[in-house]
Amino acid sequence: MEEPNSQHSCTWRSFLHFWAAYVPCESQHLNAVQLTLEQVDLIKRLIEKYSQHMQFAASSMEILEAHSKGRIASLIGVEGGHSLGSSLAVLRTLYQLGVRYLTLTHTCNTPWAKSSSVEQDDDSSGGGLTSFGKTVVREMNRLGMLIDLSHTARTTMRDALRASRAPLIFSHSSAFAVCNSSRNVPDEILRQLASNGGLVMVTFYNYFVKCGAQATVSDVAEHIHYIRSLIGVEHIGVGGDFDGINKFPILGISLGRPPRPRLLGGSLC
Repeated sequence: MEEPNSQHSCTWRSFLHFWAAYVPCESQHLNAVQLTLEQVDLIKRLIEKYSQHMQFAASSMEILEAHSKGRIASLIGVEGGHSLGSSLAVLRTLYQLGVRYLTLTHTCNTPWAKSSSVEQDDDSSGGGLTSFGKTVVREMNRLGMLIDLSHTARTTMRDALRASRAPLIFSHSSAFAVCNSSRNVPDEILRQLASNGGLVMVTFYNYFVKCGAQATVSDVAEHIHYIRSLIGVEHIGVGGDFDGINKFPILGISLGRPPRPRLLGGSLC
């Protein structure tokens, strides 16, 4: 591939994506581990099949290597702690297979972590992570695997932020102050995330963007602007979740709100 000119080099050099190995919560306590391994195998075979466009990556050096060859750096994450079968050995095996982030919960609690979809979040409900859950966090720190807090209950978010010695991420969540969905991140957690050095990747799902079936790209920008104003642009990413949603923002500007074209400028790249 020809070296891109300076006008487009930022986009070209930052082109990578995570594949999410996801299995439904109904597989918990049944065959979740097997199904997750099959997902990882499928992802690797797809990357290999389309190797002229994609290259598997499991480290920053491998991302740079893929970019130097003009390919999309393809990384793997696992969405849902139920995929571990409550086994640190499975966690380590997934890491050895190239998995580089784990979402601690999906839409179900695990025996060791509470989900935002199940547990009503309040301080009287107890901790979000059990002792084993905190061990999972520390083992992920040791391995060098990103801890993803999307889908987790607030109590789980707080416990993970206290337990982790490394920056955490929200792979596809938005600002609770803009849309009060339990899947979004409240201000207190956003501030802790900034202190932790972490990242919140704003999602594009209408029900998390506008708390309803209709949303625009301007509404997504409002979340980005809010988080930027609260904790700084260095803690913002974009986590569209396009393969996991059925309602997408449309182009256009919401009535009553001026456009903010500067919000998606070069500083985010």
